[in-house]
Amino acid sequence: MSYLRFDKTLMTNLEESLPKEILRTNRSGAYHCTTIVDCNTRKYHGLLVIPVPEIDDENHVLLSSLDETVVQHGAEFNLGLHKYQGNNYSPRGHKYIREFECEKVPTTWYRVGGVVLKKEKLFVHHENRILIRYTLVEAHSATTLRLRPFLAFRSVRQYTHENAQASRDYQEVDNGIKTCMYAGYPELFMQLNKKNEFHFQPDWYRGIEYPKEQERGYDFNEDLYVPGYFEVDIKKGESVVFSGGVSEASTRTLKKTFEEEMEERTPRDNFQHCLINAAHQFLNKQNEESYILAGYPWFKCRARDMFIALPGLTLAIDEVAKFESVMETARKAIHDFINDEPNDLKIYEMEHPDVLLWAVWCIQQYAKMVSRDKCREKYGQLLEEIMEYLRRENHPNLFLHSNGLLYANGTEKAITWMNSTVNGHPVIPRTGYIVEINALWYNALCFVGELVGETGNNNLAETLQTLAEQTGKSFIDTFLNEYGYLLDYVDGNMMDWSVRPNMIFTVAFDYSPLDARQKKGVLDVVTKELLTPKGLRSLSPKSGGYNPNYVGPQMQRDYAYHQGTAWPWLAGFYFEAYLRIYKMSALGFIERQLIGYEDEMVSLSALSGITSQLHDALRERVWLKSGAYLIIQPTEALTVIDVNTGKNIAKKEMQENFLKVNIEAAEEIARQLRLRNISGIVIVDFINLEAKSAESELLNVFGAALKKDPVPTQIVEMTKLGLVEVTRKKIKKSLRESLS
Repeated sequence: MSYLRFDKTLMTNLEESLPKEILRTNRSGAYHCTTIVDCNTRKYHGLLVIPVPEIDDENHVLLSSLDETVVQHGAEFNLGLHKYQGNNYSPRGHKYIREFECEKVPTTWYRVGGVVLKKEKLFVHHENRILIRYTLVEAHSATTLRLRPFLAFRSVRQYTHENAQASRDYQEVDNGIKTCMYAGYPELFMQLNKKNEFHFQPDWYRGIEYPKEQERGYDFNEDLYVPGYFEVDIKKGESVVFSGGVSEASTRTLKKTFEEEMEERTPRDNFQHCLINAAHQFLNKQNEESYILAGYPWFKCRARDMFIALPGLTLAIDEVAKFESVMETARKAIHDFINDEPNDLKIYEMEHPDVLLWAVWCIQQYAKMVSRDKCREKYGQLLEEIMEYLRRENHPNLFLHSNGLLYANGTEKAITWMNSTVNGHPVIPRTGYIVEINALWYNALCFVGELVGETGNNNLAETLQTLAEQTGKSFIDTFLNEYGYLLDYVDGNMMDWSVRPNMIFTVAFDYSPLDARQKKGVLDVVTKELLTPKGLRSLSPKSGGYNPNYVGPQMQRDYAYHQGTAWPWLAGFYFEAYLRIYKMSALGFIERQLIGYEDEMVSLSALSGITSQLHDALRERVWLKSGAYLIIQPTEALTVIDVNTGKNIAKKEMQENFLKVNIEAAEEIARQLRLRNISGIVIVDFINLEAKSAESELLNVFGAALKKDPVPTQIVEMTKLGLVEVTRKKIKKSLRESLS
C-alpha cells in the first residue's frame, strides 16, 4: 500500500477530491499542477506550465489538460473532468477512478467495464516536457485509447477565449504533431511512442470554470482550444507513452526515458521521503544560476524566502553542493545590491531591510552543519561586506541608531514577511524597531564577530562584539514587557503589544540577548497563545484584530493573511526554541506536534478517506482488481484467509487464470497483514493449483511480498490441499483489537 493513496470512495466524492491538489516540477521553473482527479480548479493549473522568458517573467499554460477516452466495441468512455457553468461537471470521468496513489509519480487506476487502465504522470527533470504512461492492465477485447489535448497558450495570470487570431495550423512530426496558437510562444510537440492517428477536429470548449478563482473574487472562466484528438490501439499489458514538450522527442526512446526518470524519483513511502521530495521541487536552475522558488504555482525567487528555506531544503538532507550552488547565485545578487550595481539575476525583493540579516543566518547554518572553517573560506569575505554595509548605514531603509538597534520605516510599504497590503498600504504597518530584525542583528553581530576573531581579525571582532553588547541591552529595554513577552515593534512612543510569533526567533537563534528565564517566558506565551497543530498563529486570539479565516474575495483574504492564520514554517523555529529550553526532554513533545503535519499527507483529517480505509481494514471481504476476493476471518487461535475467484470466472486456460488470481491475492494478503497488523498463525487457502511449478512460483511471489513487512513474517509450509501456513511476530495489538 502506497503511503499516499486514496481509494474510489474519496476519488468519486468531488467535495473531498477537488480540494486535494498535486504539483510536480522539472526543477527549472516549469510545473504540472491540478487536482488528484485531474480537474483544473485554478487558472494556474495545467498539464504543461512553463516560463517563456521571450514574452515576460511569468509562467504560461501551454497544455491545459489531456482528456482520455477508452473505446471498446464502439462504446466510448471519457475519463476527463471539467467544470462548467451551473456547477456542471463533464464528462465526469472521475466516476471510473478506482484508486490514486503517488509513491514515485502520480498514478491513477480507472476501471471501465472489463478494462483497467493505469495512468502515470512524470515531469522530465530540467526539460520542459511532461510524460504520461498509459498501461492497459486488463481488457477482454480490442481497445483504443483516444487522447484529446486542451490548449491555452496564455499567462497563468490571464485567460484565453475563443478568438480568430488563434492559429489552427499544425504540422506532423514523428508519431504526433506540433502546433503554436500565437506568435512569440514556443511550439508545442505532442507525440506518442507508438504509431497513431491524429484526427484534425478543431473546436473551442467554452465556459470552463475555475472555482478556486471564483472563491477569491476573480474572473473564473475561459475557453480552451482543442485541435483534434489522437487515436492509438493498445493491447492488454501494453504501455503507451505520451509526450508533451517544447521540443521534438525521440519517440523510440520515450519508454526508456520514462523508466530512467522514474528510477531517479525518491519514493514517497513515508513522511520524511515526502518532505525530501517536496524540497527538491523548489530548486530552480536557469542557465548557470540556481535559485529557490518561494512557492508554486505563482511565486518567483524572493530573497527572504530563499535564505530562510535554503538550509532546510539542502543542508538538512545532506545536499551541501546544492546549498553552495544557490548561495553562489545569491552572493552575486548581494554583491550587486550592496554596490548598487545592475544585474539580471532573478532574485526579487533584495531591498527589504531584513534580507541581508537572513542571509547571514543562512550562512550561519552552513557553518553549523558543514564546518566553520569551510564557512570562513567560502563566505567569510561576504559576511564582512554585509556587516560593514549595515554598520555604515548604506542600506536605503535600515538605520543603525546610537542605542545599537536597527530602525526601518514600514508605514507606507510592507517590509517584513508580514507583507499583506490592501489598496497599496500595509495591513500591519510594522515600523521602527522591529523585533525579529533586531534579533537577527544581534545574532549576526555575535556570529560574525566570533567567526572573524577565529581568523585573527581581532579589531573587527572586538568592534562587532562591543556593538552586540550594546544592542543586547537595548533590545531587552525596548522589547521585553512586564508580561514576559516581546513587543512586536516599537516606533518612538508607539508600542505594538500584539502577541505575534516574531518573538520566537529571539529564543530560537544561536545568539540571543535574553537569559534562560526570559527565553522560557517568551516560549510559554507563544505556546499558550499561538501554537496550533499546523504551525504558529500570526496573531493571538486574545489580541485585537484577530481574524484567522483566510477565505472569500482577495481583499477579505488580505485582511486575514497575518491576523491569526497559522503558518507552518514558523514551527521549525518554535521547535528549535523548545529544544534550547527543554533539551532532550523536548523530543517527545515535538514528535507529537509533527503528527499534525503528517496528517495532511495521509489525509487523516478527511473523514471519508479515513473511514473508508478503516472500513477496508476491518471488513471481512476484500475485493481484488481482477474481480476475485479474499475472506479474512480472525479467531482466537489463528486467522484464516480464503481466496475466491468471485467475478473472475474466465474458463479459458483455467489453471493459468488461477495462478494469476493467486499471485494477485498473495500480494494483497501481505498488504492486509501489515494494514491490519495481524499476528500469530495465519492460514491461507489459495485456489488449488495442479502444477508444482505454479505452486513454486506462487510461494516465491508470496515470500517476496512478505519480506516487505518490517515485522518478522515467514511461510512455514504449503500443504497438499493448498493451505499455506504463515507466522507473523506479535509486536503490538492488531488494528481490530486497538479499535474494539
